[in-house]
Amino acid sequence: MKENAVGRKYKWTKENVIFDAVVWVVLLAVFALIAYPFYYIILASFNEGYDFMRGGVYFFPRKFTFFNYVNLLAQEKWIKAFQVSFFRTILGALLTVTATCFVSYVLSREELIFGKIYKFLVIFAMYVSGGLIPYYITLRNLHLLNTVWVYIIPSMLNLFFIMVGINFFASIPVSLIESARLDGASEFTILFRIVRPVSTPFIATLALFSAVNQWNAWLDSAYYVNGEGLRTIAYRMLTEVNQTLGSTSTGGSMVTTSTSMTTQASAMVASMLPIMCVYPFLQKYFVQGIMIGAVKE
Repeated sequence: MKENAVGRKYKWTKENVIFDAVVWVVLLAVFALIAYPFYYIILASFNEGYDFMRGGVYFFPRKFTFFNYVNLLAQEKWIKAFQVSFFRTILGALLTVTATCFVSYVLSREELIFGKIYKFLVIFAMYVSGGLIPYYITLRNLHLLNTVWVYIIPSMLNLFFIMVGINFFASIPVSLIESARLDGASEFTILFRIVRPVSTPFIATLALFSAVNQWNAWLDSAYYVNGEGLRTIAYRMLTEVNQTLGSTSTGGSMVTTSTSMTTQASAMVASMLPIMCVYPFLQKYFVQGIMIGAVKE
């Protein structure tokens, strides 16, 4: 016998062994179906392009090469796309977290005048949208079209994030805030010295969500930007996937061996790396941050 996660005795009976074996086989099969497409993309990015077109590459590169990445980084449009995506992701996530925390904390206070009306407006706006054309006209009147700020300013306030933030800040004990007020603390002092330290799970989860949204966004780059120098990496990958012709030049006297498929694969791998590097540091806050804001006792 052994103890399971809840402390109960687990009996090694024939039925339990068969059941566990079936569960493990199913889980491994599902994992293989999900993980192999990602591995195949990585495989394609490290294989010589025209050799990959012959087929038969399933588990290891047949002709290993870094040239696909060299070809990718030699193109100025990809370098510029990475720079724009990094800029909008870092600054956009920072401003989104800041604005969301300010608005959510204020709306979570019961003593806020007309607080219920403000909350109703947030919920109403979350479910009822003005449409694409009024949104475009608003951006044009604000002179945000064809600028990098069209990526950042409109995304500073996500109404879903605000609703989660309201529930989270409302779950903080009122006595903690009132005791700080009795000691003469201002609202900004309470927010930054009392509320912020206990809000790490929510802030980390919000930062992860907003950063992923910013990094993967392509629709705003397609609709609201005309300059090629402002295109994002997600938009570049979308246009690359839609192209059927392979790249035939990389500059200089080098003869390219990259194809459209291997260039796409290299761009996908390069675009996944930043999020994959950040996610492990925020993973421990992920479930905690969502659950704290989801239940109010």
